Amino acid sequence: MTEAQDWIEHDPDPATAAELAACDADEIARRFAHPLTFGTAGLRGPLHGGPDGMNLAVVLRATWALAQVLKDRCLGGSAVVVGRDARHGSEDFARAAAEVLAAEGFSVTFLYTPAPTPVVAFAVRRLGAAAGVQITASHNPPRDNGYKVFVDGGLQIISPTDRDIESAIARAPHADEIARAAVEPSGVDIVAAYLERAATVRRSVGSVRVALTPMHGVGGEFALDALALAGVDDVHIVDAQFAPDPDFPTVAFPNPEEPGATDLLLALAADVDADVAVALDPDADRCAVGVPETTSDGSPRWRMLTGDETGWLLGDYLLSAHPDPATALVASTVVSSRMLAAIAAGHGAAHAETLTGFKWLSRAAAPGASLIYAYEEAIGHCVDPDAVRDKDGISAAVLVCDLVAALRSRGRTLPDALDELARRHGVHLTSAVSRRVEDAGAAMTALRTDPPAALAGVPVSVEDLAERRGQQRTDALVFSGDGLRVVVRPSGTEPKLKSYIEVRRAPTDDLAAARKTARQLMTDVAAAVAQW
Repeated sequence: MTEAQDWIEHDPDPATAAELAACDADEIARRFAHPLTFGTAGLRGPLHGGPDGMNLAVVLRATWALAQVLKDRCLGGSAVVVGRDARHGSEDFARAAAEVLAAEGFSVTFLYTPAPTPVVAFAVRRLGAAAGVQITASHNPPRDNGYKVFVDGGLQIISPTDRDIESAIARAPHADEIARAAVEPSGVDIVAAYLERAATVRRSVGSVRVALTPMHGVGGEFALDALALAGVDDVHIVDAQFAPDPDFPTVAFPNPEEPGATDLLLALAADVDADVAVALDPDADRCAVGVPETTSDGSPRWRMLTGDETGWLLGDYLLSAHPDPATALVASTVVSSRMLAAIAAGHGAAHAETLTGFKWLSRAAAPGASLIYAYEEAIGHCVDPDAVRDKDGISAAVLVCDLVAALRSRGRTLPDALDELARRHGVHLTSAVSRRVEDAGAAMTALRTDPPAALAGVPVSVEDLAERRGQQRTDALVFSGDGLRVVVRPSGTEPKLKSYIEVRRAPTDDLAAARKTARQLMTDVAAAVAQW
């Protein structure tokens, strides 16, 4: 019997068993060539049968493997948390995961409702659970789903835990032979505790008019509840995107960073004369911010801030309010802007740079300092690390509204605050360029072998992060020159090279001139790296 025949015979889902049975030999070969593995966001893949997709058999075997790893670490019988978003298959997958963990002897909190990913991170930390599982594919297309694992403290897993689980999956029983025990949904109290905690990040008073979209995901009601608890009740929603819908019918790609994804939000914000616009991604762990501003010809417009711009604003706000910045740590990733480091230095606080992803940001540390804020340029913000040691779009939205109210009490706006940071620390412009390549590894080798000596006329030196030791080692190159920084790395999911560009200008009161020269250099550098 072949591996595929064996899988089909033991697939507990008749639909995926029949789907696999109908596949031709080439498709079967593709589906069994590369089983899903734990990447930056856990297991994630298309909804179809076989070990390379998200399906009931994969979820059962992954959960059995997680249980064995926990028991091998003397954590058998511990509390665990299982949650889900509202994607296709999420409810069935979450129930299956909860039932396997229960059968393996764990005390399972199976969240009673589809919930944001940060709720699971919060619950693991608050309950002292050994692990948490969230069924989600975040902002992936409708055809995908995923399996995300948190460990003690509500932190995302890193090696060797991910590799240990994969090894256990390889020796897991047939999916239909894995024991399951019924579990009743629960967690009302922990969801309420999460919402109450999210509301506490607000410190100022005053009304804020908000335009909000959860982008067809699970964050809508949670955001409204947290904002209401924080005293923000003038909230206008994008009706067409408010109810959870796994098909994401109004957007080509359910990611607030994608062109056009926030068009409905910004139109609503203009219509209701909002103070700020907030977009959550479908599992509500990321938060994008839109602001009204005046163009050079004096006309009004709305635009979305970059993740870096929001990161600067929130980092500066939290450090400004901290009673002793010398004991505070803020963190950003190697591909994010250097502005947060400058902001931290200006406050006398510590700054840490980590590899990409919140599995590293959540573990940022510095002697004598405690983490108070971390962000990545891909609109992920951790604004209350003591409660949620991961990115959290709900609490970030509350803090954004708090900042808007605090600024307005002084007659200022978010664009005003960005201008002040630029005057204090210099203009920082950021951008990213992705280029599809035949072989990303070969492209990186070529850059290592013959790195450019200059970019757009700016002499640059290069640091190879593959030569670092320990957790700072990664497959990336950093090119640095006068007011210029470019980080290039291969995509972890596609045959692409990704380049993250930052152009800096010295502090000046003539921001218009500084931004003009920075934009020109940015254009020239982007054109250069697009050829790599």
